[in-house]
Amino acid sequence: MNDIHVSALVITHPERRELLMVRKANTTSFMLPGGKPEPGEDAEATIIREANEELGLSLDPANLDLLGTFAAAAANEAGHRVVGTVFHCRGVPEGLDVERIGHRAEIEEAGWFPYDPMPEDTPQRQFAPLTRVEVVPAMLASGLLIASP
Repeated sequence: MNDIHVSALVITHPERRELLMVRKANTTSFMLPGGKPEPGEDAEATIIREANEELGLSLDPANLDLLGTFAAAAANEAGHRVVGTVFHCRGVPEGLDVERIGHRAEIEEAGWFPYDPMPEDTPQRQFAPLTRVEVVPAMLASGLLIASP
């Protein structure tokens, strides 16, 4: 199985138990914002660049916490595994309108989705295994996400 290395970002809604997720053009899977590093770029620089390219956000590195590195089947590339270095953004990043999320580059759709429980996958909309199976359970276990009552 081929590995795809990415950086990903967890942004939580300031008032609801929801995560910001994006869907790339010509796909059906929602995932955390992020992407692949450019040559010589470390994981933090990658997520700062990708958040700006995809969502127009200006991330302050002081507000980023490294959650860890997680691996799962790639959502949009059969026969591949995604290995994601995942960061959590404390607070609302500069440039994010929580009521009307702007998106650009290859992102076709962005929105807030509940994380506990996450919505079921349907033929029209799925959620990336990295988020569903690895990141959300790790964040719930650590207390970074609040479980539903």
